Amino acid sequence: MTSQTSAVVPQSADRSAAATQREEWWRGAVIYQVYPRSFADSDGDGIGDLPGIRERLPYLRRLGVDAVWLSPFYASPQADAGYDVADYRRVDPVFGTLDDARELLDEAHGLGLRVIVDLVPNHCSDQHEWFQQALREGPGSPMRERFHFRPGQGDDGELPPNDWQSVFGGSAWDRVTEPDGTPGEWYLHLFAPQQPDFDWQHETVREEFRSVLRFWLDLGVDGFRIDVAHGMVKAPGLPDVGGRTEVQLLDNRELPFFDQDGVHEIYHDWRAILDSYPGERIGVAEAWTSTVARSARYLRPGELHQAFNFSYLTTDWDADALRTVITDSLEAMAAVGAPATWVLSNHDVVRHSTRLSGGDAAVAVPRARAATLLMLGLPGSVYVYQGEELGLPEVTELPAGVRQDPAFFRGDGQSGLRDGCRVPLPWSGERAPYGFGPAGDGPSWLPQPESWAKLSVAAQTGDPDSTLEFYRSALAVRRAEPALGAGESVTWLDAPAGVLAFRRDADGGSVVCAVNVGGTPAVLPSYGRLLLASGPLAVDPDEAEVTLPADTGAWWAV
Repeated sequence: MTSQTSAVVPQSADRSAAATQREEWWRGAVIYQVYPRSFADSDGDGIGDLPGIRERLPYLRRLGVDAVWLSPFYASPQADAGYDVADYRRVDPVFGTLDDARELLDEAHGLGLRVIVDLVPNHCSDQHEWFQQALREGPGSPMRERFHFRPGQGDDGELPPNDWQSVFGGSAWDRVTEPDGTPGEWYLHLFAPQQPDFDWQHETVREEFRSVLRFWLDLGVDGFRIDVAHGMVKAPGLPDVGGRTEVQLLDNRELPFFDQDGVHEIYHDWRAILDSYPGERIGVAEAWTSTVARSARYLRPGELHQAFNFSYLTTDWDADALRTVITDSLEAMAAVGAPATWVLSNHDVVRHSTRLSGGDAAVAVPRARAATLLMLGLPGSVYVYQGEELGLPEVTELPAGVRQDPAFFRGDGQSGLRDGCRVPLPWSGERAPYGFGPAGDGPSWLPQPESWAKLSVAAQTGDPDSTLEFYRSALAVRRAEPALGAGESVTWLDAPAGVLAFRRDADGGSVVCAVNVGGTPAVLPSYGRLLLASGPLAVDPDEAEVTLPADTGAWWAV
């Protein structure tokens, strides 16, 4: 047998601005998530910023993505890395200015990249002017009606109003001290105490966010990723959960504060605003739901365009489980006429190179690359988290003194390991901060491992065996092949145990994707012309069969 890895990527696959103008661009888009404080630092303060992102946009263009999603950069005390917003119309000085945002949008659009920004409507910062006024004015204040203020239980109101728990651990209620100095009402915060929840039954709240949407759409953003899109409406009366009350990130249980039917009225309203702007502006739901079918309800006609597929993200490296979630996802989305989405990593979960391998360094990169080829081969839209194209592992050993995830400091909450996937990117050089900031600058806001020198963008660029060049090739092939990208279905093919194999058909050709999720090599028919493989393949002399090693995937043109 001879060894093969990949074919040459056609030059016609190179990105052009005109390619982004196709109808319903979001149905097959590859969207790259930028976590601003960890992407690129322009001024040497150790924290990434908008000018740093703007300077690196040509890198994203070369990578081959269609759009960039920016995590929050709004004015914020940074109690939860910007997800505690004090002013939705200002850029936090740590990230730059509103002019920097305008320049970033202009340059991205000039490169043919669309820009989606995070919107955080479930809660704000406790430093938001509304909440500060509510505290000053005391019980009965009209401003308190914009939040969930309630009297406590017990003889002196010393107990929380109900048994709801924060996603970050502990009670979801904190008691305030009233203007006269006495212990007073409690307010709801499903996340950190510094993040009070809005009451979306209040029309002023709804009108405020209509205005915020228009502000950023007028500035030129191409859409919004909606944080906690499932959480804005709470069950009437705020009933107790009962039983086990601890809530986890990506919790998919039915809960009285998540996935209530009332949220869909909000999204009908927002869709009308999005549709009133030219250029196909979109809304993307971060919605934790009990089933994929429940997530699809956010994408019914007249609501949002996409929803993150957390069912796929949380599926183990198991062929049967993956086939089930892929089938269920495609069926649920087809029922509402929406594209499926696929994601392996983001700023809230352990990086998939570590998660899927169980920490086994020997299989981490091969398995992550195979998982990427599977994800990019599926019909619909794909989300890539910054650094996964470099094969970055989760940083699991961070000193307590540098940790910043608020969950880390609430002992009965999450592990706090969100810091491990947020360590700043390595761009170049032999020593930290690896080109993250200007030459000669100080350390980055989270320390980078010494082993990352060989994982930097500069170290991997031009190396045909590197993970970065593999991503560039995969995205170029995906763009060039009509059978890849947008679509609604796959045709499953017979394959050995532990192997996922499917065909995708389109005018102009078909593509077969096969991924060996099992632990031993598998012999498959040679489906056609090899387009790309995540690792070496063994092909017999007459090219009738191919041996697909464990943790390896491949695409063939049929």
